[in-house]
Amino acid sequence: MKDTKPRRLTPVEKRSLEASVSIATETLEQLAFQHTVLCQTCMPYRNPGDEMRVWEREQGDIALLIEAGTARHPETNRWVKLGLPFGPKARLILAHLNAEALRTGSPEIEVERSLTAFVRRLQDPTKRGKSGPNGREICAFKDQLMRLSVAAIRMAMKANEHSVQINSQFVDVIKLWLTKDERNRVFWSPTLHLNQKYFDSLQKHAVPLDERALAALAHSGMVI
Repeated sequence: MKDTKPRRLTPVEKRSLEASVSIATETLEQLAFQHTVLCQTCMPYRNPGDEMRVWEREQGDIALLIEAGTARHPETNRWVKLGLPFGPKARLILAHLNAEALRTGSPEIEVERSLTAFVRRLQDPTKRGKSGPNGREICAFKDQLMRLSVAAIRMAMKANEHSVQINSQFVDVIKLWLTKDERNRVFWSPTLHLNQKYFDSLQKHAVPLDERALAALAHSGMVI
């Protein structure tokens, strides 16, 4: 009779199993939050390409429309078109910003002074190295944060015989720049301000998410 060895779990499967056991047996330590519209609909799973400027999704009585924005380049003094936010990093960043705003009860969020430290907290655990996130990983998170910061969002929710629509942005004010200290770290503004309309809607329609589950699923925007 031929012996058959059990299949070894992949790293992603192992993390998912460990997270499942932790969630079932251990006390909840930290929550992230997502707006109910973005739980029932979604941002792009992968990069839709810079030519796509508008993203629409609809699920039942919920509708979402995101428009890609522009940012003023500090060196060229020109407006630069940024693409739509996409993938797991955009979802992790937004869930973190939502949680911080709800925790403090304020749309003004104090974030880490070091962009590296911020990325270490949110980065995809399947790509985490012992020395922390690398330059490519930092740039990927920074790119998604910029895309989120300049994008316009429209959320519509049908109730009874009428539809409620919110026209806003995720972020009102953010300052980003690339300066390096003697340790070659990239710094950015420690303060970010969520759009007030988005924040007001978030307070009424926030869905709690276990950060352990987010971490285990952070390899894929579709899985999240």
